[in-house]
Amino acid sequence: MKKILVVDDEKDIRQILVYNLEKEGYQVLEADQGAKAIRIAKSEKPDLIILDVMMPEMDGIEVCQEIKSQPELQNVIICFLTARSEDYSQIAGLEAGGDDYISKPVKPKVLIARIKALFRRNTGTASPTTSDDGLYVDIEKYQVVYEGKSVNLPKKEFELLALLHSKPGKVFDRGTILSKVWGDDVVVSDRTIDVHIRKLREKFGSRHFVTIKGVGYKFES
Repeated sequence: MKKILVVDDEKDIRQILVYNLEKEGYQVLEADQGAKAIRIAKSEKPDLIILDVMMPEMDGIEVCQEIKSQPELQNVIICFLTARSEDYSQIAGLEAGGDDYISKPVKPKVLIARIKALFRRNTGTASPTTSDDGLYVDIEKYQVVYEGKSVNLPKKEFELLALLHSKPGKVFDRGTILSKVWGDDVVVSDRTIDVHIRKLREKFGSRHFVTIKGVGYKFES
């Protein structure tokens, strides 16, 4: 049974989410504020967290950053809830390590479809281990070593790196990247890719990730 943590300061919204998730057979935990959510995540280790962005005292972005800083919670799926449609809110969530976002007001059928899609696309498929000068990526062990040092990556960053690194020099168009890393079930913008590429460049250097204008990206050793 998959375990889901619902974090929102509005009780009515939590009740709607909990009811619909439990009806689908998920084990559901609740938190009404950020600090409590972090404590529950550390102790219960949920498979997925539905996290409201706008909360008092500690907002969802801060909560996500704290959770993702914990080694044992690196792979937890985080889906943000936001009442705002501005790009900066969505991008901030992705930069913090989030996997997706759902806009309020939440439609139960959309919620369930999105959660199922997140679980499907985060299951992953086996791929061969690949290695390169200075950068080693082990798909099965979910391990990255760069210049002799282990690097912990959020799940989507790892999957994007693994895809590009699997075929150095090959240009992956944006459609292929979105399909392979984010799946066909959920619509995400091209800027989602750009955000994750920027984060990878910060960690491994710009020279490895080459932009092919109007097409996509490739990895160069």
